[in-house]
Amino acid sequence: MKTKDLAYIALFAAITAVLGLVPAVPIGPVPITAQTLGVMLAGSVLGARRGFLSQLLFLVLVAVGLPLLSSGTGGLAPFAGPYAGYILSWPVGAFVIGWLTERFWSRFNVAWAFTANVLGGLVVVDVIGAAVLGIVNDLSFWHAAWFGALVFVPGDLVKAAIAAVVAVQVRRSYPVIERPRRAVARR
Repeated sequence: MKTKDLAYIALFAAITAVLGLVPAVPIGPVPITAQTLGVMLAGSVLGARRGFLSQLLFLVLVAVGLPLLSSGTGGLAPFAGPYAGYILSWPVGAFVIGWLTERFWSRFNVAWAFTANVLGGLVVVDVIGAAVLGIVNDLSFWHAAWFGALVFVPGDLVKAAIAAVVAVQVRRSYPVIERPRRAVARR
């Protein structure tokens, strides 16, 4: 891995941490935060591998005790609480967004970026988060999904749109994801 890749990974872990400074909206056991915007940006700007690693780095920093979550908490306690599934799904969500972004690269535009962000940043994160919320609080999956995930959908759609516009602009001005190389036919 190149030094440039490590810098991008650290940068997007830091962006996710900074988005934790935006005050959370307390709704039930899981607050609405801006940090999922960091997940979407990491996947759609860095791609699958680096996006995944940036969010994994963020979670490692939280686990060692840095108070980087929007609630100002860190350590291992958040990984056992009601929102554990949401934060643990961030690397997976960033990977899915990045993978889809890489697949759409030749025709990448705001619509494709929005679709990737919705699938990875909303569907993946909310399904995993609601499943863990249901397990931790001893709720049925449907009850957890209804009360635990649907409340996030409007805000997540706005964050997906913001991340899509930013990702397309970054691609145009300074593409971080390298263009797929075509196979060269040998004679």
